[in-house]
Amino acid sequence: MFLKKKETPQIDPQQRELYEHARKRIIQKKRLFQHFVIFIVGAVFFALLNLVFDYGKDITFFGVNWYVVAILCWAFLFIVHFCNVWLFTTFMGREWSDKQMERLIAKQKEEIALMQKDVDLMYPKDDLMKKKEGFIKGKTSEIVEELKEKESKNMITMIAAAGENDALGKDNDLVWHLPDDFKRFKDLTTGHHIIMGRKTFETFPKLLPNRIHIVISRNESYQAEGAIVVHSMKDALDIAKNDVQPFIIGGGEIYKIGLAYADAIELTRVHGDFEADAFFPAIDEETWKLEKEEFHDVDEKHKYSFTYLTYKKK
Repeated sequence: MFLKKKETPQIDPQQRELYEHARKRIIQKKRLFQHFVIFIVGAVFFALLNLVFDYGKDITFFGVNWYVVAILCWAFLFIVHFCNVWLFTTFMGREWSDKQMERLIAKQKEEIALMQKDVDLMYPKDDLMKKKEGFIKGKTSEIVEELKEKESKNMITMIAAAGENDALGKDNDLVWHLPDDFKRFKDLTTGHHIIMGRKTFETFPKLLPNRIHIVISRNESYQAEGAIVVHSMKDALDIAKNDVQPFIIGGGEIYKIGLAYADAIELTRVHGDFEADAFFPAIDEETWKLEKEEFHDVDEKHKYSFTYLTYKKK
């Protein structure tokens, strides 16, 4: 059998405040009465010492017996306590403080109203509203134009893997096997246009899925099944103009041309020097800023360590 827990009654905050105020007043009055008793007893004690026991009859202050002076000082301290507990609390208590606060708030409201009148005279509300509406419209149009400009401008990105000596590959093939880098290439480029040279395109065993292939070739009669053939980087970027991030994927000559057009470079720097016949162009630090790097160490799937580097054009 379980006993029902007794619920504690909830006290309204206002009632609690009144209760606390009443409790403090009772304590103050109790102390006042205690001091009054101490004052009476002390005054009688001083008088008895002097008049009955002849203690200090010869001691005077400015011709007044010492015990009279002591009683007067005792009375002064009692009166101060009385005024603090009774008079000040009664006439300058909570109600007095509330009235003073109300008067102060009312006075501040009057001053604010006067200041508002002066502002209305100096700056009429209708004129201010017109200026505000014009400002908002102007800012809104600026923001819209900025967003349109951002939406219309795509982020042209070159993506490559190169050795410490900028080696890209030899005989139209890579000189390393990095599965994680292949996966990153797929994740970044899927859903976008990929721009490449003829030799790079011909190294693919088949078209890369979910990507639009654009092949640059000087041969005007060249055809590439499943790809769009153009004859300049400008034409390739014009076809990819609606893509938010078209990628330039190589080879060496295409990278050199694309460097002038690119806004970003996603470079996998393979840590090692390799024999190659195609190279990635040098990255000028005055033009490009390294914003992110991520190191990948050697493991059972990767013979070489490498670092993902993300550059943005300054």
